[in-house]
Order: sequence, then structure tokens, then C-alpha cells
Amino acid sequence: MHRQYHKWFSPNLNREMELLIFGHGGTRVLVFPTRRGRFFDYENFGMVGALEDVLRSGGLQLYCVDSVDAESLYNTHCHPRQRICRHIQYEQYILREVLPLSERINPHSYLIAHGCSMGAFHAVNLAFRHPQLFVKVVGLSGRYDLTRPTAEFRDLFDGHYDNDVYFHTPNHFLPKLADESILGWIRRMHIVLVTGVHDPFLESNQNLSAALWSKQIANTLHVWDGRAHQALYWQQMVRYYL
Repeated sequence: MHRQYHKWFSPNLNREMELLIFGHGGTRVLVFPTRRGRFFDYENFGMVGALEDVLRSGGLQLYCVDSVDAESLYNTHCHPRQRICRHIQYEQYILREVLPLSERINPHSYLIAHGCSMGAFHAVNLAFRHPQLFVKVVGLSGRYDLTRPTAEFRDLFDGHYDNDVYFHTPNHFLPKLADESILGWIRRMHIVLVTGVHDPFLESNQNLSAALWSKQIANTLHVWDGRAHQALYWQQMVRYYL
């Protein structure tokens, strides 16, 4: 199976960034890592192995990116305003550097946004903010409101709230979205949300799904038994839903 490593200095993040590509062709899949995760985690968690047959056949091509969560959303050593600004720089890195790379390597293919846990937030947030770029989004065990403390998980902005936080919180901006051109693009997208019945963020998924339906945006929400918030479950989920 084709496996390719890339590393370069990102002008948008002012640091070196790494990624892995799996597969020789097919639909491009932008894969975000879990909370404070790394670009190699998707492979180490057995996810690449779970998709080996479709990767070898040329059905999918994975672009597994690194995260800067420890510098942004999970950086408790800086003000929340700095956290969201760093997150926005990360989005620019994805849009201006990673996606153009994927298009040069694999032109004329469709694009899917995908991630597990915190990676699902990144995938869903990016896909709904830039829906013209994506044909599908698959979020596994995601959290779509980072401002709301849930169980042992805190508010990642410590009470801070501004326009940038709003526009990077799917459960906030989507229910009030009125731009029909953007809504039209989202309605064309295949949207898949998967979580566990005992996952702390079940309600977050339910709220997002309901908000989508309120805008006449078709989507599917699959609720698995248990918490289902670990690699053993995600390996099965990707074979069903990706």
C-alpha cells in the first residue's frame, strides 16, 4: 500500500508541520487526529489497517494531518482569545497548504472531511464553514460545542466568547445560518455523525443533527451501544460509514 511522508515549514503556523498520505488514488479524505493527537495516530490506532482493502483498490486516499491543539484550543497557558486565533491559523494552514498539496497529488477527485473525537470537531467545523470544498463529512465521537462543559470535559474557552468562537462552534452558528448559498452547498453534502449512547457528547451530536434537519439538511446520526469512544469502535465505524 502506498504510504508517503511529507514535512515542510508552514508560513501560516510559523513552524514545521508533518502529514502522512495513504493510498495511491480515489476520493481524498482529510483526516484530523484526536485531541492533541499526531498525524501518525490514525495509522497507530489501526484505522489505516481497517481501510486497507479500499486503499489498495484505489477507492480512497487518506491525508492524515497533524494538530496544534496543544498550542490552541487546549493551551491553558494563554488567553482564550489567543487560543481561537491559533486555531484560525491552523484552519488557514489546512486551506492554503494541505488542500492544495492534495489537489496537486490527486486532481479531479472528491474530498471528504473526517476525524474521531476532537478530530471530528475539526472535520465538521471545517466542512460546514467551507462546504463548497467537500462532498462528505464523517464525524466519529465528536464534540460540536467546545464552550459547554460536559462531564469531566471543561469549557475550552473558560467563559470567553466572541465572534470567532461563535463562527467556529457548529452548534452555535449552524442553527442561525441564513445564507442560502452556503446552506445550498451544505445540503449537497453527505453528512454522517456517529457516537455512543453513553458518550458524554451524545447530546452535542443530537443537537447538531436536529439543527441540520431544521435547515432541511439531510444527515444521519448513528448511535452505537456503550460509550464507543475508542479506536476499537472507530475501526469498525470507518468500514461502515467512510
